[in-house]
Amino acid sequence: MVPEHLELLAELTGELSERFERRGRSLYLVGGSVRDAIVRRDKIADCDLDLTTDALPSETQELLAGWADDLWLVGKELGTVSCSHRGRKYEITTHRKEVYHPGSRRPVVAFGSSITEDLARRDFTVNAMALRLPDFELIDPFQGVGDLAAGRLRTPLEPEVAFDEDPLRMMRAARFIADLDLDPDPSVTKAVEQGRDRLTIVSAERIRDELDKLLVVRDPSAGLWYLVRTGLAAKILPELPALALEQDPVHRHKDVLAHTVEVVSKTRPDRLLRLAALLHDIGKPRTRAFDSTGVSFHHHDVVGAKMARDRMKALRYPTSDISIVSRLVELHLRFHTYRMGWSDSAVRRYVRDAGPLLGRLNELTRCDCTTRNPERARALGVRMDELERRVAELEERERLDAIRADLDGDQVMARLGIPPGALVGEALAFLLELRLDEGPLGEAEAYERLDEWWARRSDVPSGAQGAQRRAEGGGRPSPGGI
Repeated sequence: MVPEHLELLAELTGELSERFERRGRSLYLVGGSVRDAIVRRDKIADCDLDLTTDALPSETQELLAGWADDLWLVGKELGTVSCSHRGRKYEITTHRKEVYHPGSRRPVVAFGSSITEDLARRDFTVNAMALRLPDFELIDPFQGVGDLAAGRLRTPLEPEVAFDEDPLRMMRAARFIADLDLDPDPSVTKAVEQGRDRLTIVSAERIRDELDKLLVVRDPSAGLWYLVRTGLAAKILPELPALALEQDPVHRHKDVLAHTVEVVSKTRPDRLLRLAALLHDIGKPRTRAFDSTGVSFHHHDVVGAKMARDRMKALRYPTSDISIVSRLVELHLRFHTYRMGWSDSAVRRYVRDAGPLLGRLNELTRCDCTTRNPERARALGVRMDELERRVAELEERERLDAIRADLDGDQVMARLGIPPGALVGEALAFLLELRLDEGPLGEAEAYERLDEWWARRSDVPSGAQGAQRRAEGGGRPSPGGI
């Protein structure tokens, strides 16, 4: 009888396992679903399913025909056939062993028929367990259950062998340390420290994806510290260990690295918000200066935004991700330029600059306060509460998420009798400034203010003299437009 907490897995795999069983092929659940079935039973419903079989990829493809809703064969050469069924993703991989040859970025794959041999090639013992289908017998040749219970991170084989087969496993160790609250076996850490240079053969995309996975665990702090202390961070994100600036008791200069890790841990597990938290102060080492008043990091927000863009490009992040994170880094000090009693104009500009990132920016600002001084922390919280209250009040009266000039380019050109060009942009910028300073003007008022601005200009091109005369009162059209 299947245990109660495995009933969902039995339901999800029942028809599939029957197909393999009728063909005389074995099928096993492996990976996260097995681990979660042991330690985090509530997570089973969320995970995609990884399976392994002694069927060759072409046979797996055959067995999935008529059952899978969609089929992906991009990994077939490496033994993996992926599919979806009723909204759930399944990856079925032929028993295999991967080996990276020196200097190679691509593994050499050999297929096998032994589940024990397949589990031996897994990264860590806590992932080297399988549930045989359909009876859910636990296969645990490397004592993964014992390591979970003991809070220990080990590799099935010697760690040097495991990391040589796939150097990315050294980074993955940091994720499991943080996510499962495991302590690395000394042999694991020693192998990481000795083999960290081999991480350079791993593609930037795989490194990026593994960093993202670490950042969205409940608290990535332990993993981030592990990357720094083993030297892995210096290989993939050298800006992070560079934050371990020298302590300066005279100027009361705090450790920026410790502050950064704390900020990351305080934010919710939003991938891009956490990445912005990780990178928000990377401009500090380049901008640090001392004087009689203490230490300063002038313009570290601007410098840091550029550094964030460069590092994310190197890690092959999508352009949209780079834009979001670098903008958050660039704006993370903006809140501190304001004080209580902000004008409506200041609030509008803050919202306009943040755009759709407003929620993330406010959270990053709150979490950036790691002071142990309760009065300072309280004061910052009060100011942030004031900002959010003011935003809400203005939002009731105006559409802050769509702040724009009261007239568009066509209206400006028709009113002033000018063609498309720089003058139109100047006019719209002027109107936008009015909108930010004074709120919605309405079309009639906007036309009047545009006319006044046009009349004040001293460098109007000769071809626009007629328009200037109209702006000065000669046959000015009605506010409804031309």
